[in-house]
Amino acid sequence: MADVPLAAQLAHRVPDLGALELLLAVARLGSLGRAARELGISQPAASSRIRAMERLLGVALVDRSPRGSRLTDAGTLVTDWARRVVEAAEAFDAGAQALRDRRDSRLRVAASMTIAEYLLPGWLIALRRARPDTAVSLHAGNSVAVAERLLSHEADLGFVEGVAAPEGLDSAVIGHDRLLVVAAPGHPWARRRTPLDPAELAATPLILREPGSGTRQVLDAGLSAYGGLAEPLLELASTTALKAAAVSGAGPCVLSELAVGEELAARRLVRVPVEGIRLRRDLRAVWPVGNRPAGPARDLLSLTRGALD
Repeated sequence: MADVPLAAQLAHRVPDLGALELLLAVARLGSLGRAARELGISQPAASSRIRAMERLLGVALVDRSPRGSRLTDAGTLVTDWARRVVEAAEAFDAGAQALRDRRDSRLRVAASMTIAEYLLPGWLIALRRARPDTAVSLHAGNSVAVAERLLSHEADLGFVEGVAAPEGLDSAVIGHDRLLVVAAPGHPWARRRTPLDPAELAATPLILREPGSGTRQVLDAGLSAYGGLAEPLLELASTTALKAAAVSGAGPCVLSELAVGEELAARRLVRVPVEGIRLRRDLRAVWPVGNRPAGPARDLLSLTRGALD
């Protein structure tokens, strides 16, 4: 036993909190039956628990008689000790609840641009209905920036698009998204009768998101077998900027289907069909490895699961 940690020894020698609470109730009420009812257990279960505690401690704690239950001298002494243990446990529980309240009072979310602009507002409105007292902050950036905020503990939950979860993060796929090649109506691609092939797409300078974005990762992976992407025509850091450049006729670009519905419907942009390449990506919730979302982060994750399927 000398090499066994003290905590492990105590676990086999000290009664659990439930037994100590029962003993305190017997002392206060003078009856094992009334104590059992107060704690919501049967009298036989209460008697069994007292006997188990007496065997563990090696002393008699309660004298039982038709007139009620009376503590022995040893029982009175153990009750005094039990009261201090239970009070310490109550203080521990109150402190833990304070930590949970502090955690639940705020939620820091980091999300890549498409999710931040087109999906998160609806999810956060739903979360607000469920948790009106939680203050939410949102940081939008590319997938690399989201990962950095999570790994530096500046965010509680993240959302990214791409081919895989960033290194150091666990993830759950919450939906899927398609990337579309789009161009202004006056661009030659808008009038072509045959789909683009991957080689032509790879060789053409495009208006692109910056390296580190989920869109760029999918394109890099999909076109790597065709020589990779040509030097970008323009490299921009937001979906809004990409759309504006494409609508102006600066050149074709690749954007999330979520982002261009209005422009396609109004014919400000035209979808250009592509064959031979899979421009589909997973949308993921992400968090640091081993740090499963809890509190409002867990609730937000449950709101998003399967939302796009």
